[in-house]
Amino acid sequence: MSKVLSRWNLLSPESAANEILPCCGSRAWARSMAERRPLQDEGELLAASDAIWSGLPESDWLEAFRSHPRIGESKAPQSARPQSAAWSAQEQSGAAAAEDAVKAALAEGNRQYERRFGRTFIVCATGKPAGEILEILQRRLGNDELAELREAAEQQREITQIRLRKWLQG
Repeated sequence: MSKVLSRWNLLSPESAANEILPCCGSRAWARSMAERRPLQDEGELLAASDAIWSGLPESDWLEAFRSHPRIGESKAPQSARPQSAAWSAQEQSGAAAAEDAVKAALAEGNRQYERRFGRTFIVCATGKPAGEILEILQRRLGNDELAELREAAEQQREITQIRLRKWLQG
């Protein structure tokens, strides 16, 4: 068992939930993760996360989405925890390094997405160059509301998995 997981298993429920919250951004998810303790290893942690995430209502998914900055923007929402903001900056490094024209197209795509769906565009940006992210954004603008909600939730699930692995490394 990792040192991080061993220590986390011993925290109070409130402290455990607060510590893991930056991995997802949903308070209900974080509380449920804390309730699942003790967890023995990375596999058990990731499986618990997936099971909890898939069982949450839309309102909790939307709360998690709100913890992310817009793609291409470095400023995280005020509600974001410092660790979440730092991870977002790492995850979006491909978008941050983009040419001005691509950054402008991402900004316009973000505005279109927010007008269409009423929320921030969520994509697992880790390892993706800005052009690929822009293509994904443009494709997803064609989704209907339900399909897009499910796709955004899947992207959040992937982000959470990456962040949980980072969190375990300390």
